[in-house]
Amino acid sequence: MRQIKFSKVDIIKDDLVKVNKVLKSGWLTHGKYTRLFEEKFKKYTGANYATTVSSCTAGLHLIFLALGISKNDTVLVPAMSHVASAHAASYTGAKIKFADVDLETGNITFDEIKKNFDKTLKAIIVVHMSGIPVKDIKKIQSFCKKNKIFLVEDCAHAIGSRLNQQHVGNFGDAAAFSFYPTKQITAGEGGAVISNNKKLFAKIKKLKAFGIDTDIKDRKIPGLYNVKGLGYNFRMTDFQAALLYTQIKRYNSKLKKRRDNAQIYENFLSDCKNINFSNFLDGNSYFIFQIFVDEKIRNNLIKKMVRNKIGCSIHYATPIPYFEYYKKSHNKRFKNAEKYANTNISLPVYPDLKKEQIRYISNFLIENLK
Repeated sequence: MRQIKFSKVDIIKDDLVKVNKVLKSGWLTHGKYTRLFEEKFKKYTGANYATTVSSCTAGLHLIFLALGISKNDTVLVPAMSHVASAHAASYTGAKIKFADVDLETGNITFDEIKKNFDKTLKAIIVVHMSGIPVKDIKKIQSFCKKNKIFLVEDCAHAIGSRLNQQHVGNFGDAAAFSFYPTKQITAGEGGAVISNNKKLFAKIKKLKAFGIDTDIKDRKIPGLYNVKGLGYNFRMTDFQAALLYTQIKRYNSKLKKRRDNAQIYENFLSDCKNINFSNFLDGNSYFIFQIFVDEKIRNNLIKKMVRNKIGCSIHYATPIPYFEYYKKSHNKRFKNAEKYANTNISLPVYPDLKKEQIRYISNFLIENLK
């Protein structure tokens, strides 16, 4: 069997044609395709507003800034996520408090939120790990409204994830998505922010572009604008947006393939007692197919997979509060996040993955876990 990549970028000729058009136009910064993609992404997620940004991390940072989070506030972050989920809030000077997660999904739970609630809590960030929607999101939403806490969704893994037909990202005040190369659609880097709050969204848009009060397309005199506050340069280029525009148009068919591949894995692995995984969920966008094995053998198994040219990864190998930077101010143990980190393996599930390749990976795992 040839090498099986962990992820595969889905770029076709039409994508390159669109990018080439932008490059030849000479207008490379945010422009026509940025606006086209934002409109398409807004419709796809069902949000009222959408804007592109330079990364998901930048998007989360902008959300916290627009919400007015500052050094006197506390932000609750799940212990299991990419470190960016905590960094984005830390940039504002806020105090970070960590919550343990559900062992099966890696997601924050309503019970953990209640356990960690106090009067200093100003915002909660929920992460839809590996594409699995946070099952308690409606309870969390009600709790936040009742206690006047901002709810932010990290949807880096979750383009296409839905709970009761509602796209994730629409439950909180705002949400950020990622277009990193391993994600479901990609522009190399980049991200998007969605919101249903007009005032909040207007703040986010100004903050992402130096605090400038008007878009280039809206200026009656080129170069004439006002700046009413501090801002950043967190914009996306137009050729990145062109690459995304064609991908989002065909994404539903690619999403179906991801879900089909997840079910194939489930069929092949269901009888193996030494492998655990979440049951198939139609609302999961399957950024990855994640399995869990005994922590004593996990790292050696991954080494064997790499030697046998099977692409895989770990999401994630270290709970955020166990990193040196955060450990200085957090000495609490997070047992579920710790076990999740020590036992998970991420398998490829991208649309071009063939059934024979999934069979090969599954047989390899079963054979090596006897």
